Formats: sequence, C-alpha cells, structure tokens
Amino acid sequence: MLSGRLGLERARIPHADRQGLIWLDRGRLEVEDGCLRFVTAGGGTLEAGDYQIPHQAISIVLLGPGSSVTHDALRLLARHGCALAAIGEGAVRFYTAPPLLPDASALARAQVTRWADPKQRMEVARAMYAMRFGEIVRTRDIAVLRGQEGARIKRAYVAAAERHGIDWRGRRYDREDPEGGDLANQAINHAGSAMTAAACVAVAATGAIPQLGFVHEDSGQSFCLDIADLYRHDVLLDIAFGAVKETRGRGAAPIERLVRKRAALLFRQREVIPGMIERIKALILPGAETTDAGPPPAATRRLGADPGAAGAR
Repeated sequence: MLSGRLGLERARIPHADRQGLIWLDRGRLEVEDGCLRFVTAGGGTLEAGDYQIPHQAISIVLLGPGSSVTHDALRLLARHGCALAAIGEGAVRFYTAPPLLPDASALARAQVTRWADPKQRMEVARAMYAMRFGEIVRTRDIAVLRGQEGARIKRAYVAAAERHGIDWRGRRYDREDPEGGDLANQAINHAGSAMTAAACVAVAATGAIPQLGFVHEDSGQSFCLDIADLYRHDVLLDIAFGAVKETRGRGAAPIERLVRKRAALLFRQREVIPGMIERIKALILPGAETTDAGPPPAATRRLGADPGAAGAR
C-alpha cells in the first residue's frame, strides 16, 4: 500500500472533537491526491466550485439530490469513521447510510440498558413527554401515557389549525389510502415522513440504535419515530398547516412538494436536526458527559455558508 494513499496513515479524530454535519448536493464526491473533494456546477444550495472536504473532522456527510460518489470516496469515509447518508432535499427524506461506527459505544450501551429495564424505559418515555409538552406526568403505565399524549396532540391539531387559518375536521388516516384524506391530513402525512427522515439523520449521527424505541415498539425505526414525535405538536404541524395555507396562493401545486420545501426551510431555520441530536443525548445519558456519543449539535453546518472553513478552493 502506498504511503499516504487515501490518508490511511492518519489516526481518527474522536467524534466529540469533530464539526458535525456537512450538506452537499448536485455534484460529485470523489478523491484526488488522498483528499476528499466535491465538484459541483451549482444549481442547488452550493455555488459552482471545487470544494475540499475535511473528512477527518466531520461525523457525517449528507448527500442530496443530483449527486454521485466514487468507490474511493466511500473507502476514505469508512477509514475515518465518517458516515455518508443519501437524503432528500433539505433532509426531508433519509434513504440510506453506511454504519457510523463511532469510536466508543457509551450511548448505544446506555440506550440498551435503559430500554431493557422497564422502570428506566418508562422514565425515558416520561422524559420525552416532558420535552414535548413541558409537563411531567406521574403515571408509570405506558398505555396511560400514550392516551394522555393522544389527547394533547388532538388539542395541538386544533390550535395549529386556528393559528394558520385552516378548516380542521379531525385527524383521518387510512394506511391503505394515505392520499385519500383532505388536504390538511395529506400534509400531515407528508410532514410526518419528512420529520422521520430528519430523526433518522440524528439517530445515525449519534450512533444510537434505531430499533430500540421507548414509546414506539414494533417498527425497525422505533427510536427514530420516538425522536420525530418530539416535534409533532409544533414544528410538524407548522410545516403541514403552513403548506396547506400556501396552496391558496399557488393553485394546484402538489401538496407533497410544498410540504417538502417548507420542511427543508424550517429544519434549517429552527435547527431541528442539531436539536434532535442534543435531545437524544439528554434522554439516553442524562446528566452525563457525552464526549463520545457523536457530533456536537451546535456544530451542524451547510457547506457553502462559509466555504473557507470547509476548505473551498
């Protein structure tokens, strides 16, 4: 093996010392002279250019529409423990990601411990409820907690509809025909898919185990659904009802397209994914140092906002 080939002689930087996420779209991710680079003609969130990517110093690359990646780039990312996720525009879809392979297992082990102990599992579920609604519930019964959650969500639907001036006739969802509901219900379905994708990004970035949920149980993405639900009563409904309101000025624009665009915008404005990362750590390792649990939430940034910081050339 050639010395310096793909930077294989370099030691990994701990994830806690890395700078979080980088978003790329409409370009080619490749390797040149042992360096990871992204070449784009523009047309997306990045201006046209040839960007050098500091792969040793980030935890996950989010690769958006119109992009391709070479085999050498995948090998380089894998060697340095940097994950690559294929996402939709603005992370409103999460398609695939190789394992993050964090350099420590503290968060995953803590998640398993808290999930396997019924008492601790209920404590995490109650903490999720408190995060969502600012209220600590006394119940120790998960069925009662779910019932209280359902009642609060119904009130949140009504309040959000009034806030956006939407005629709300109640939640209607048919798994066999998700497009069969009225426009508001369709928008909620699409916003839910976008929020789940964002949660998948956060779960992958922290190295948490997606199958081990504390409120959700059956899905292979149970923990992702738990984290997505932390934003259901506010951000998700603002996305959905805001998109419905927007249709009034855009005629027959497809509701799914409007939901995706609005979701991408609000995810950035409200720093949803960094917030999810922070909440995952708070739930799984409450009050503990999380130096090995993944990227720091405040470090999330989009390449192009400060090209010099990301090695643009």
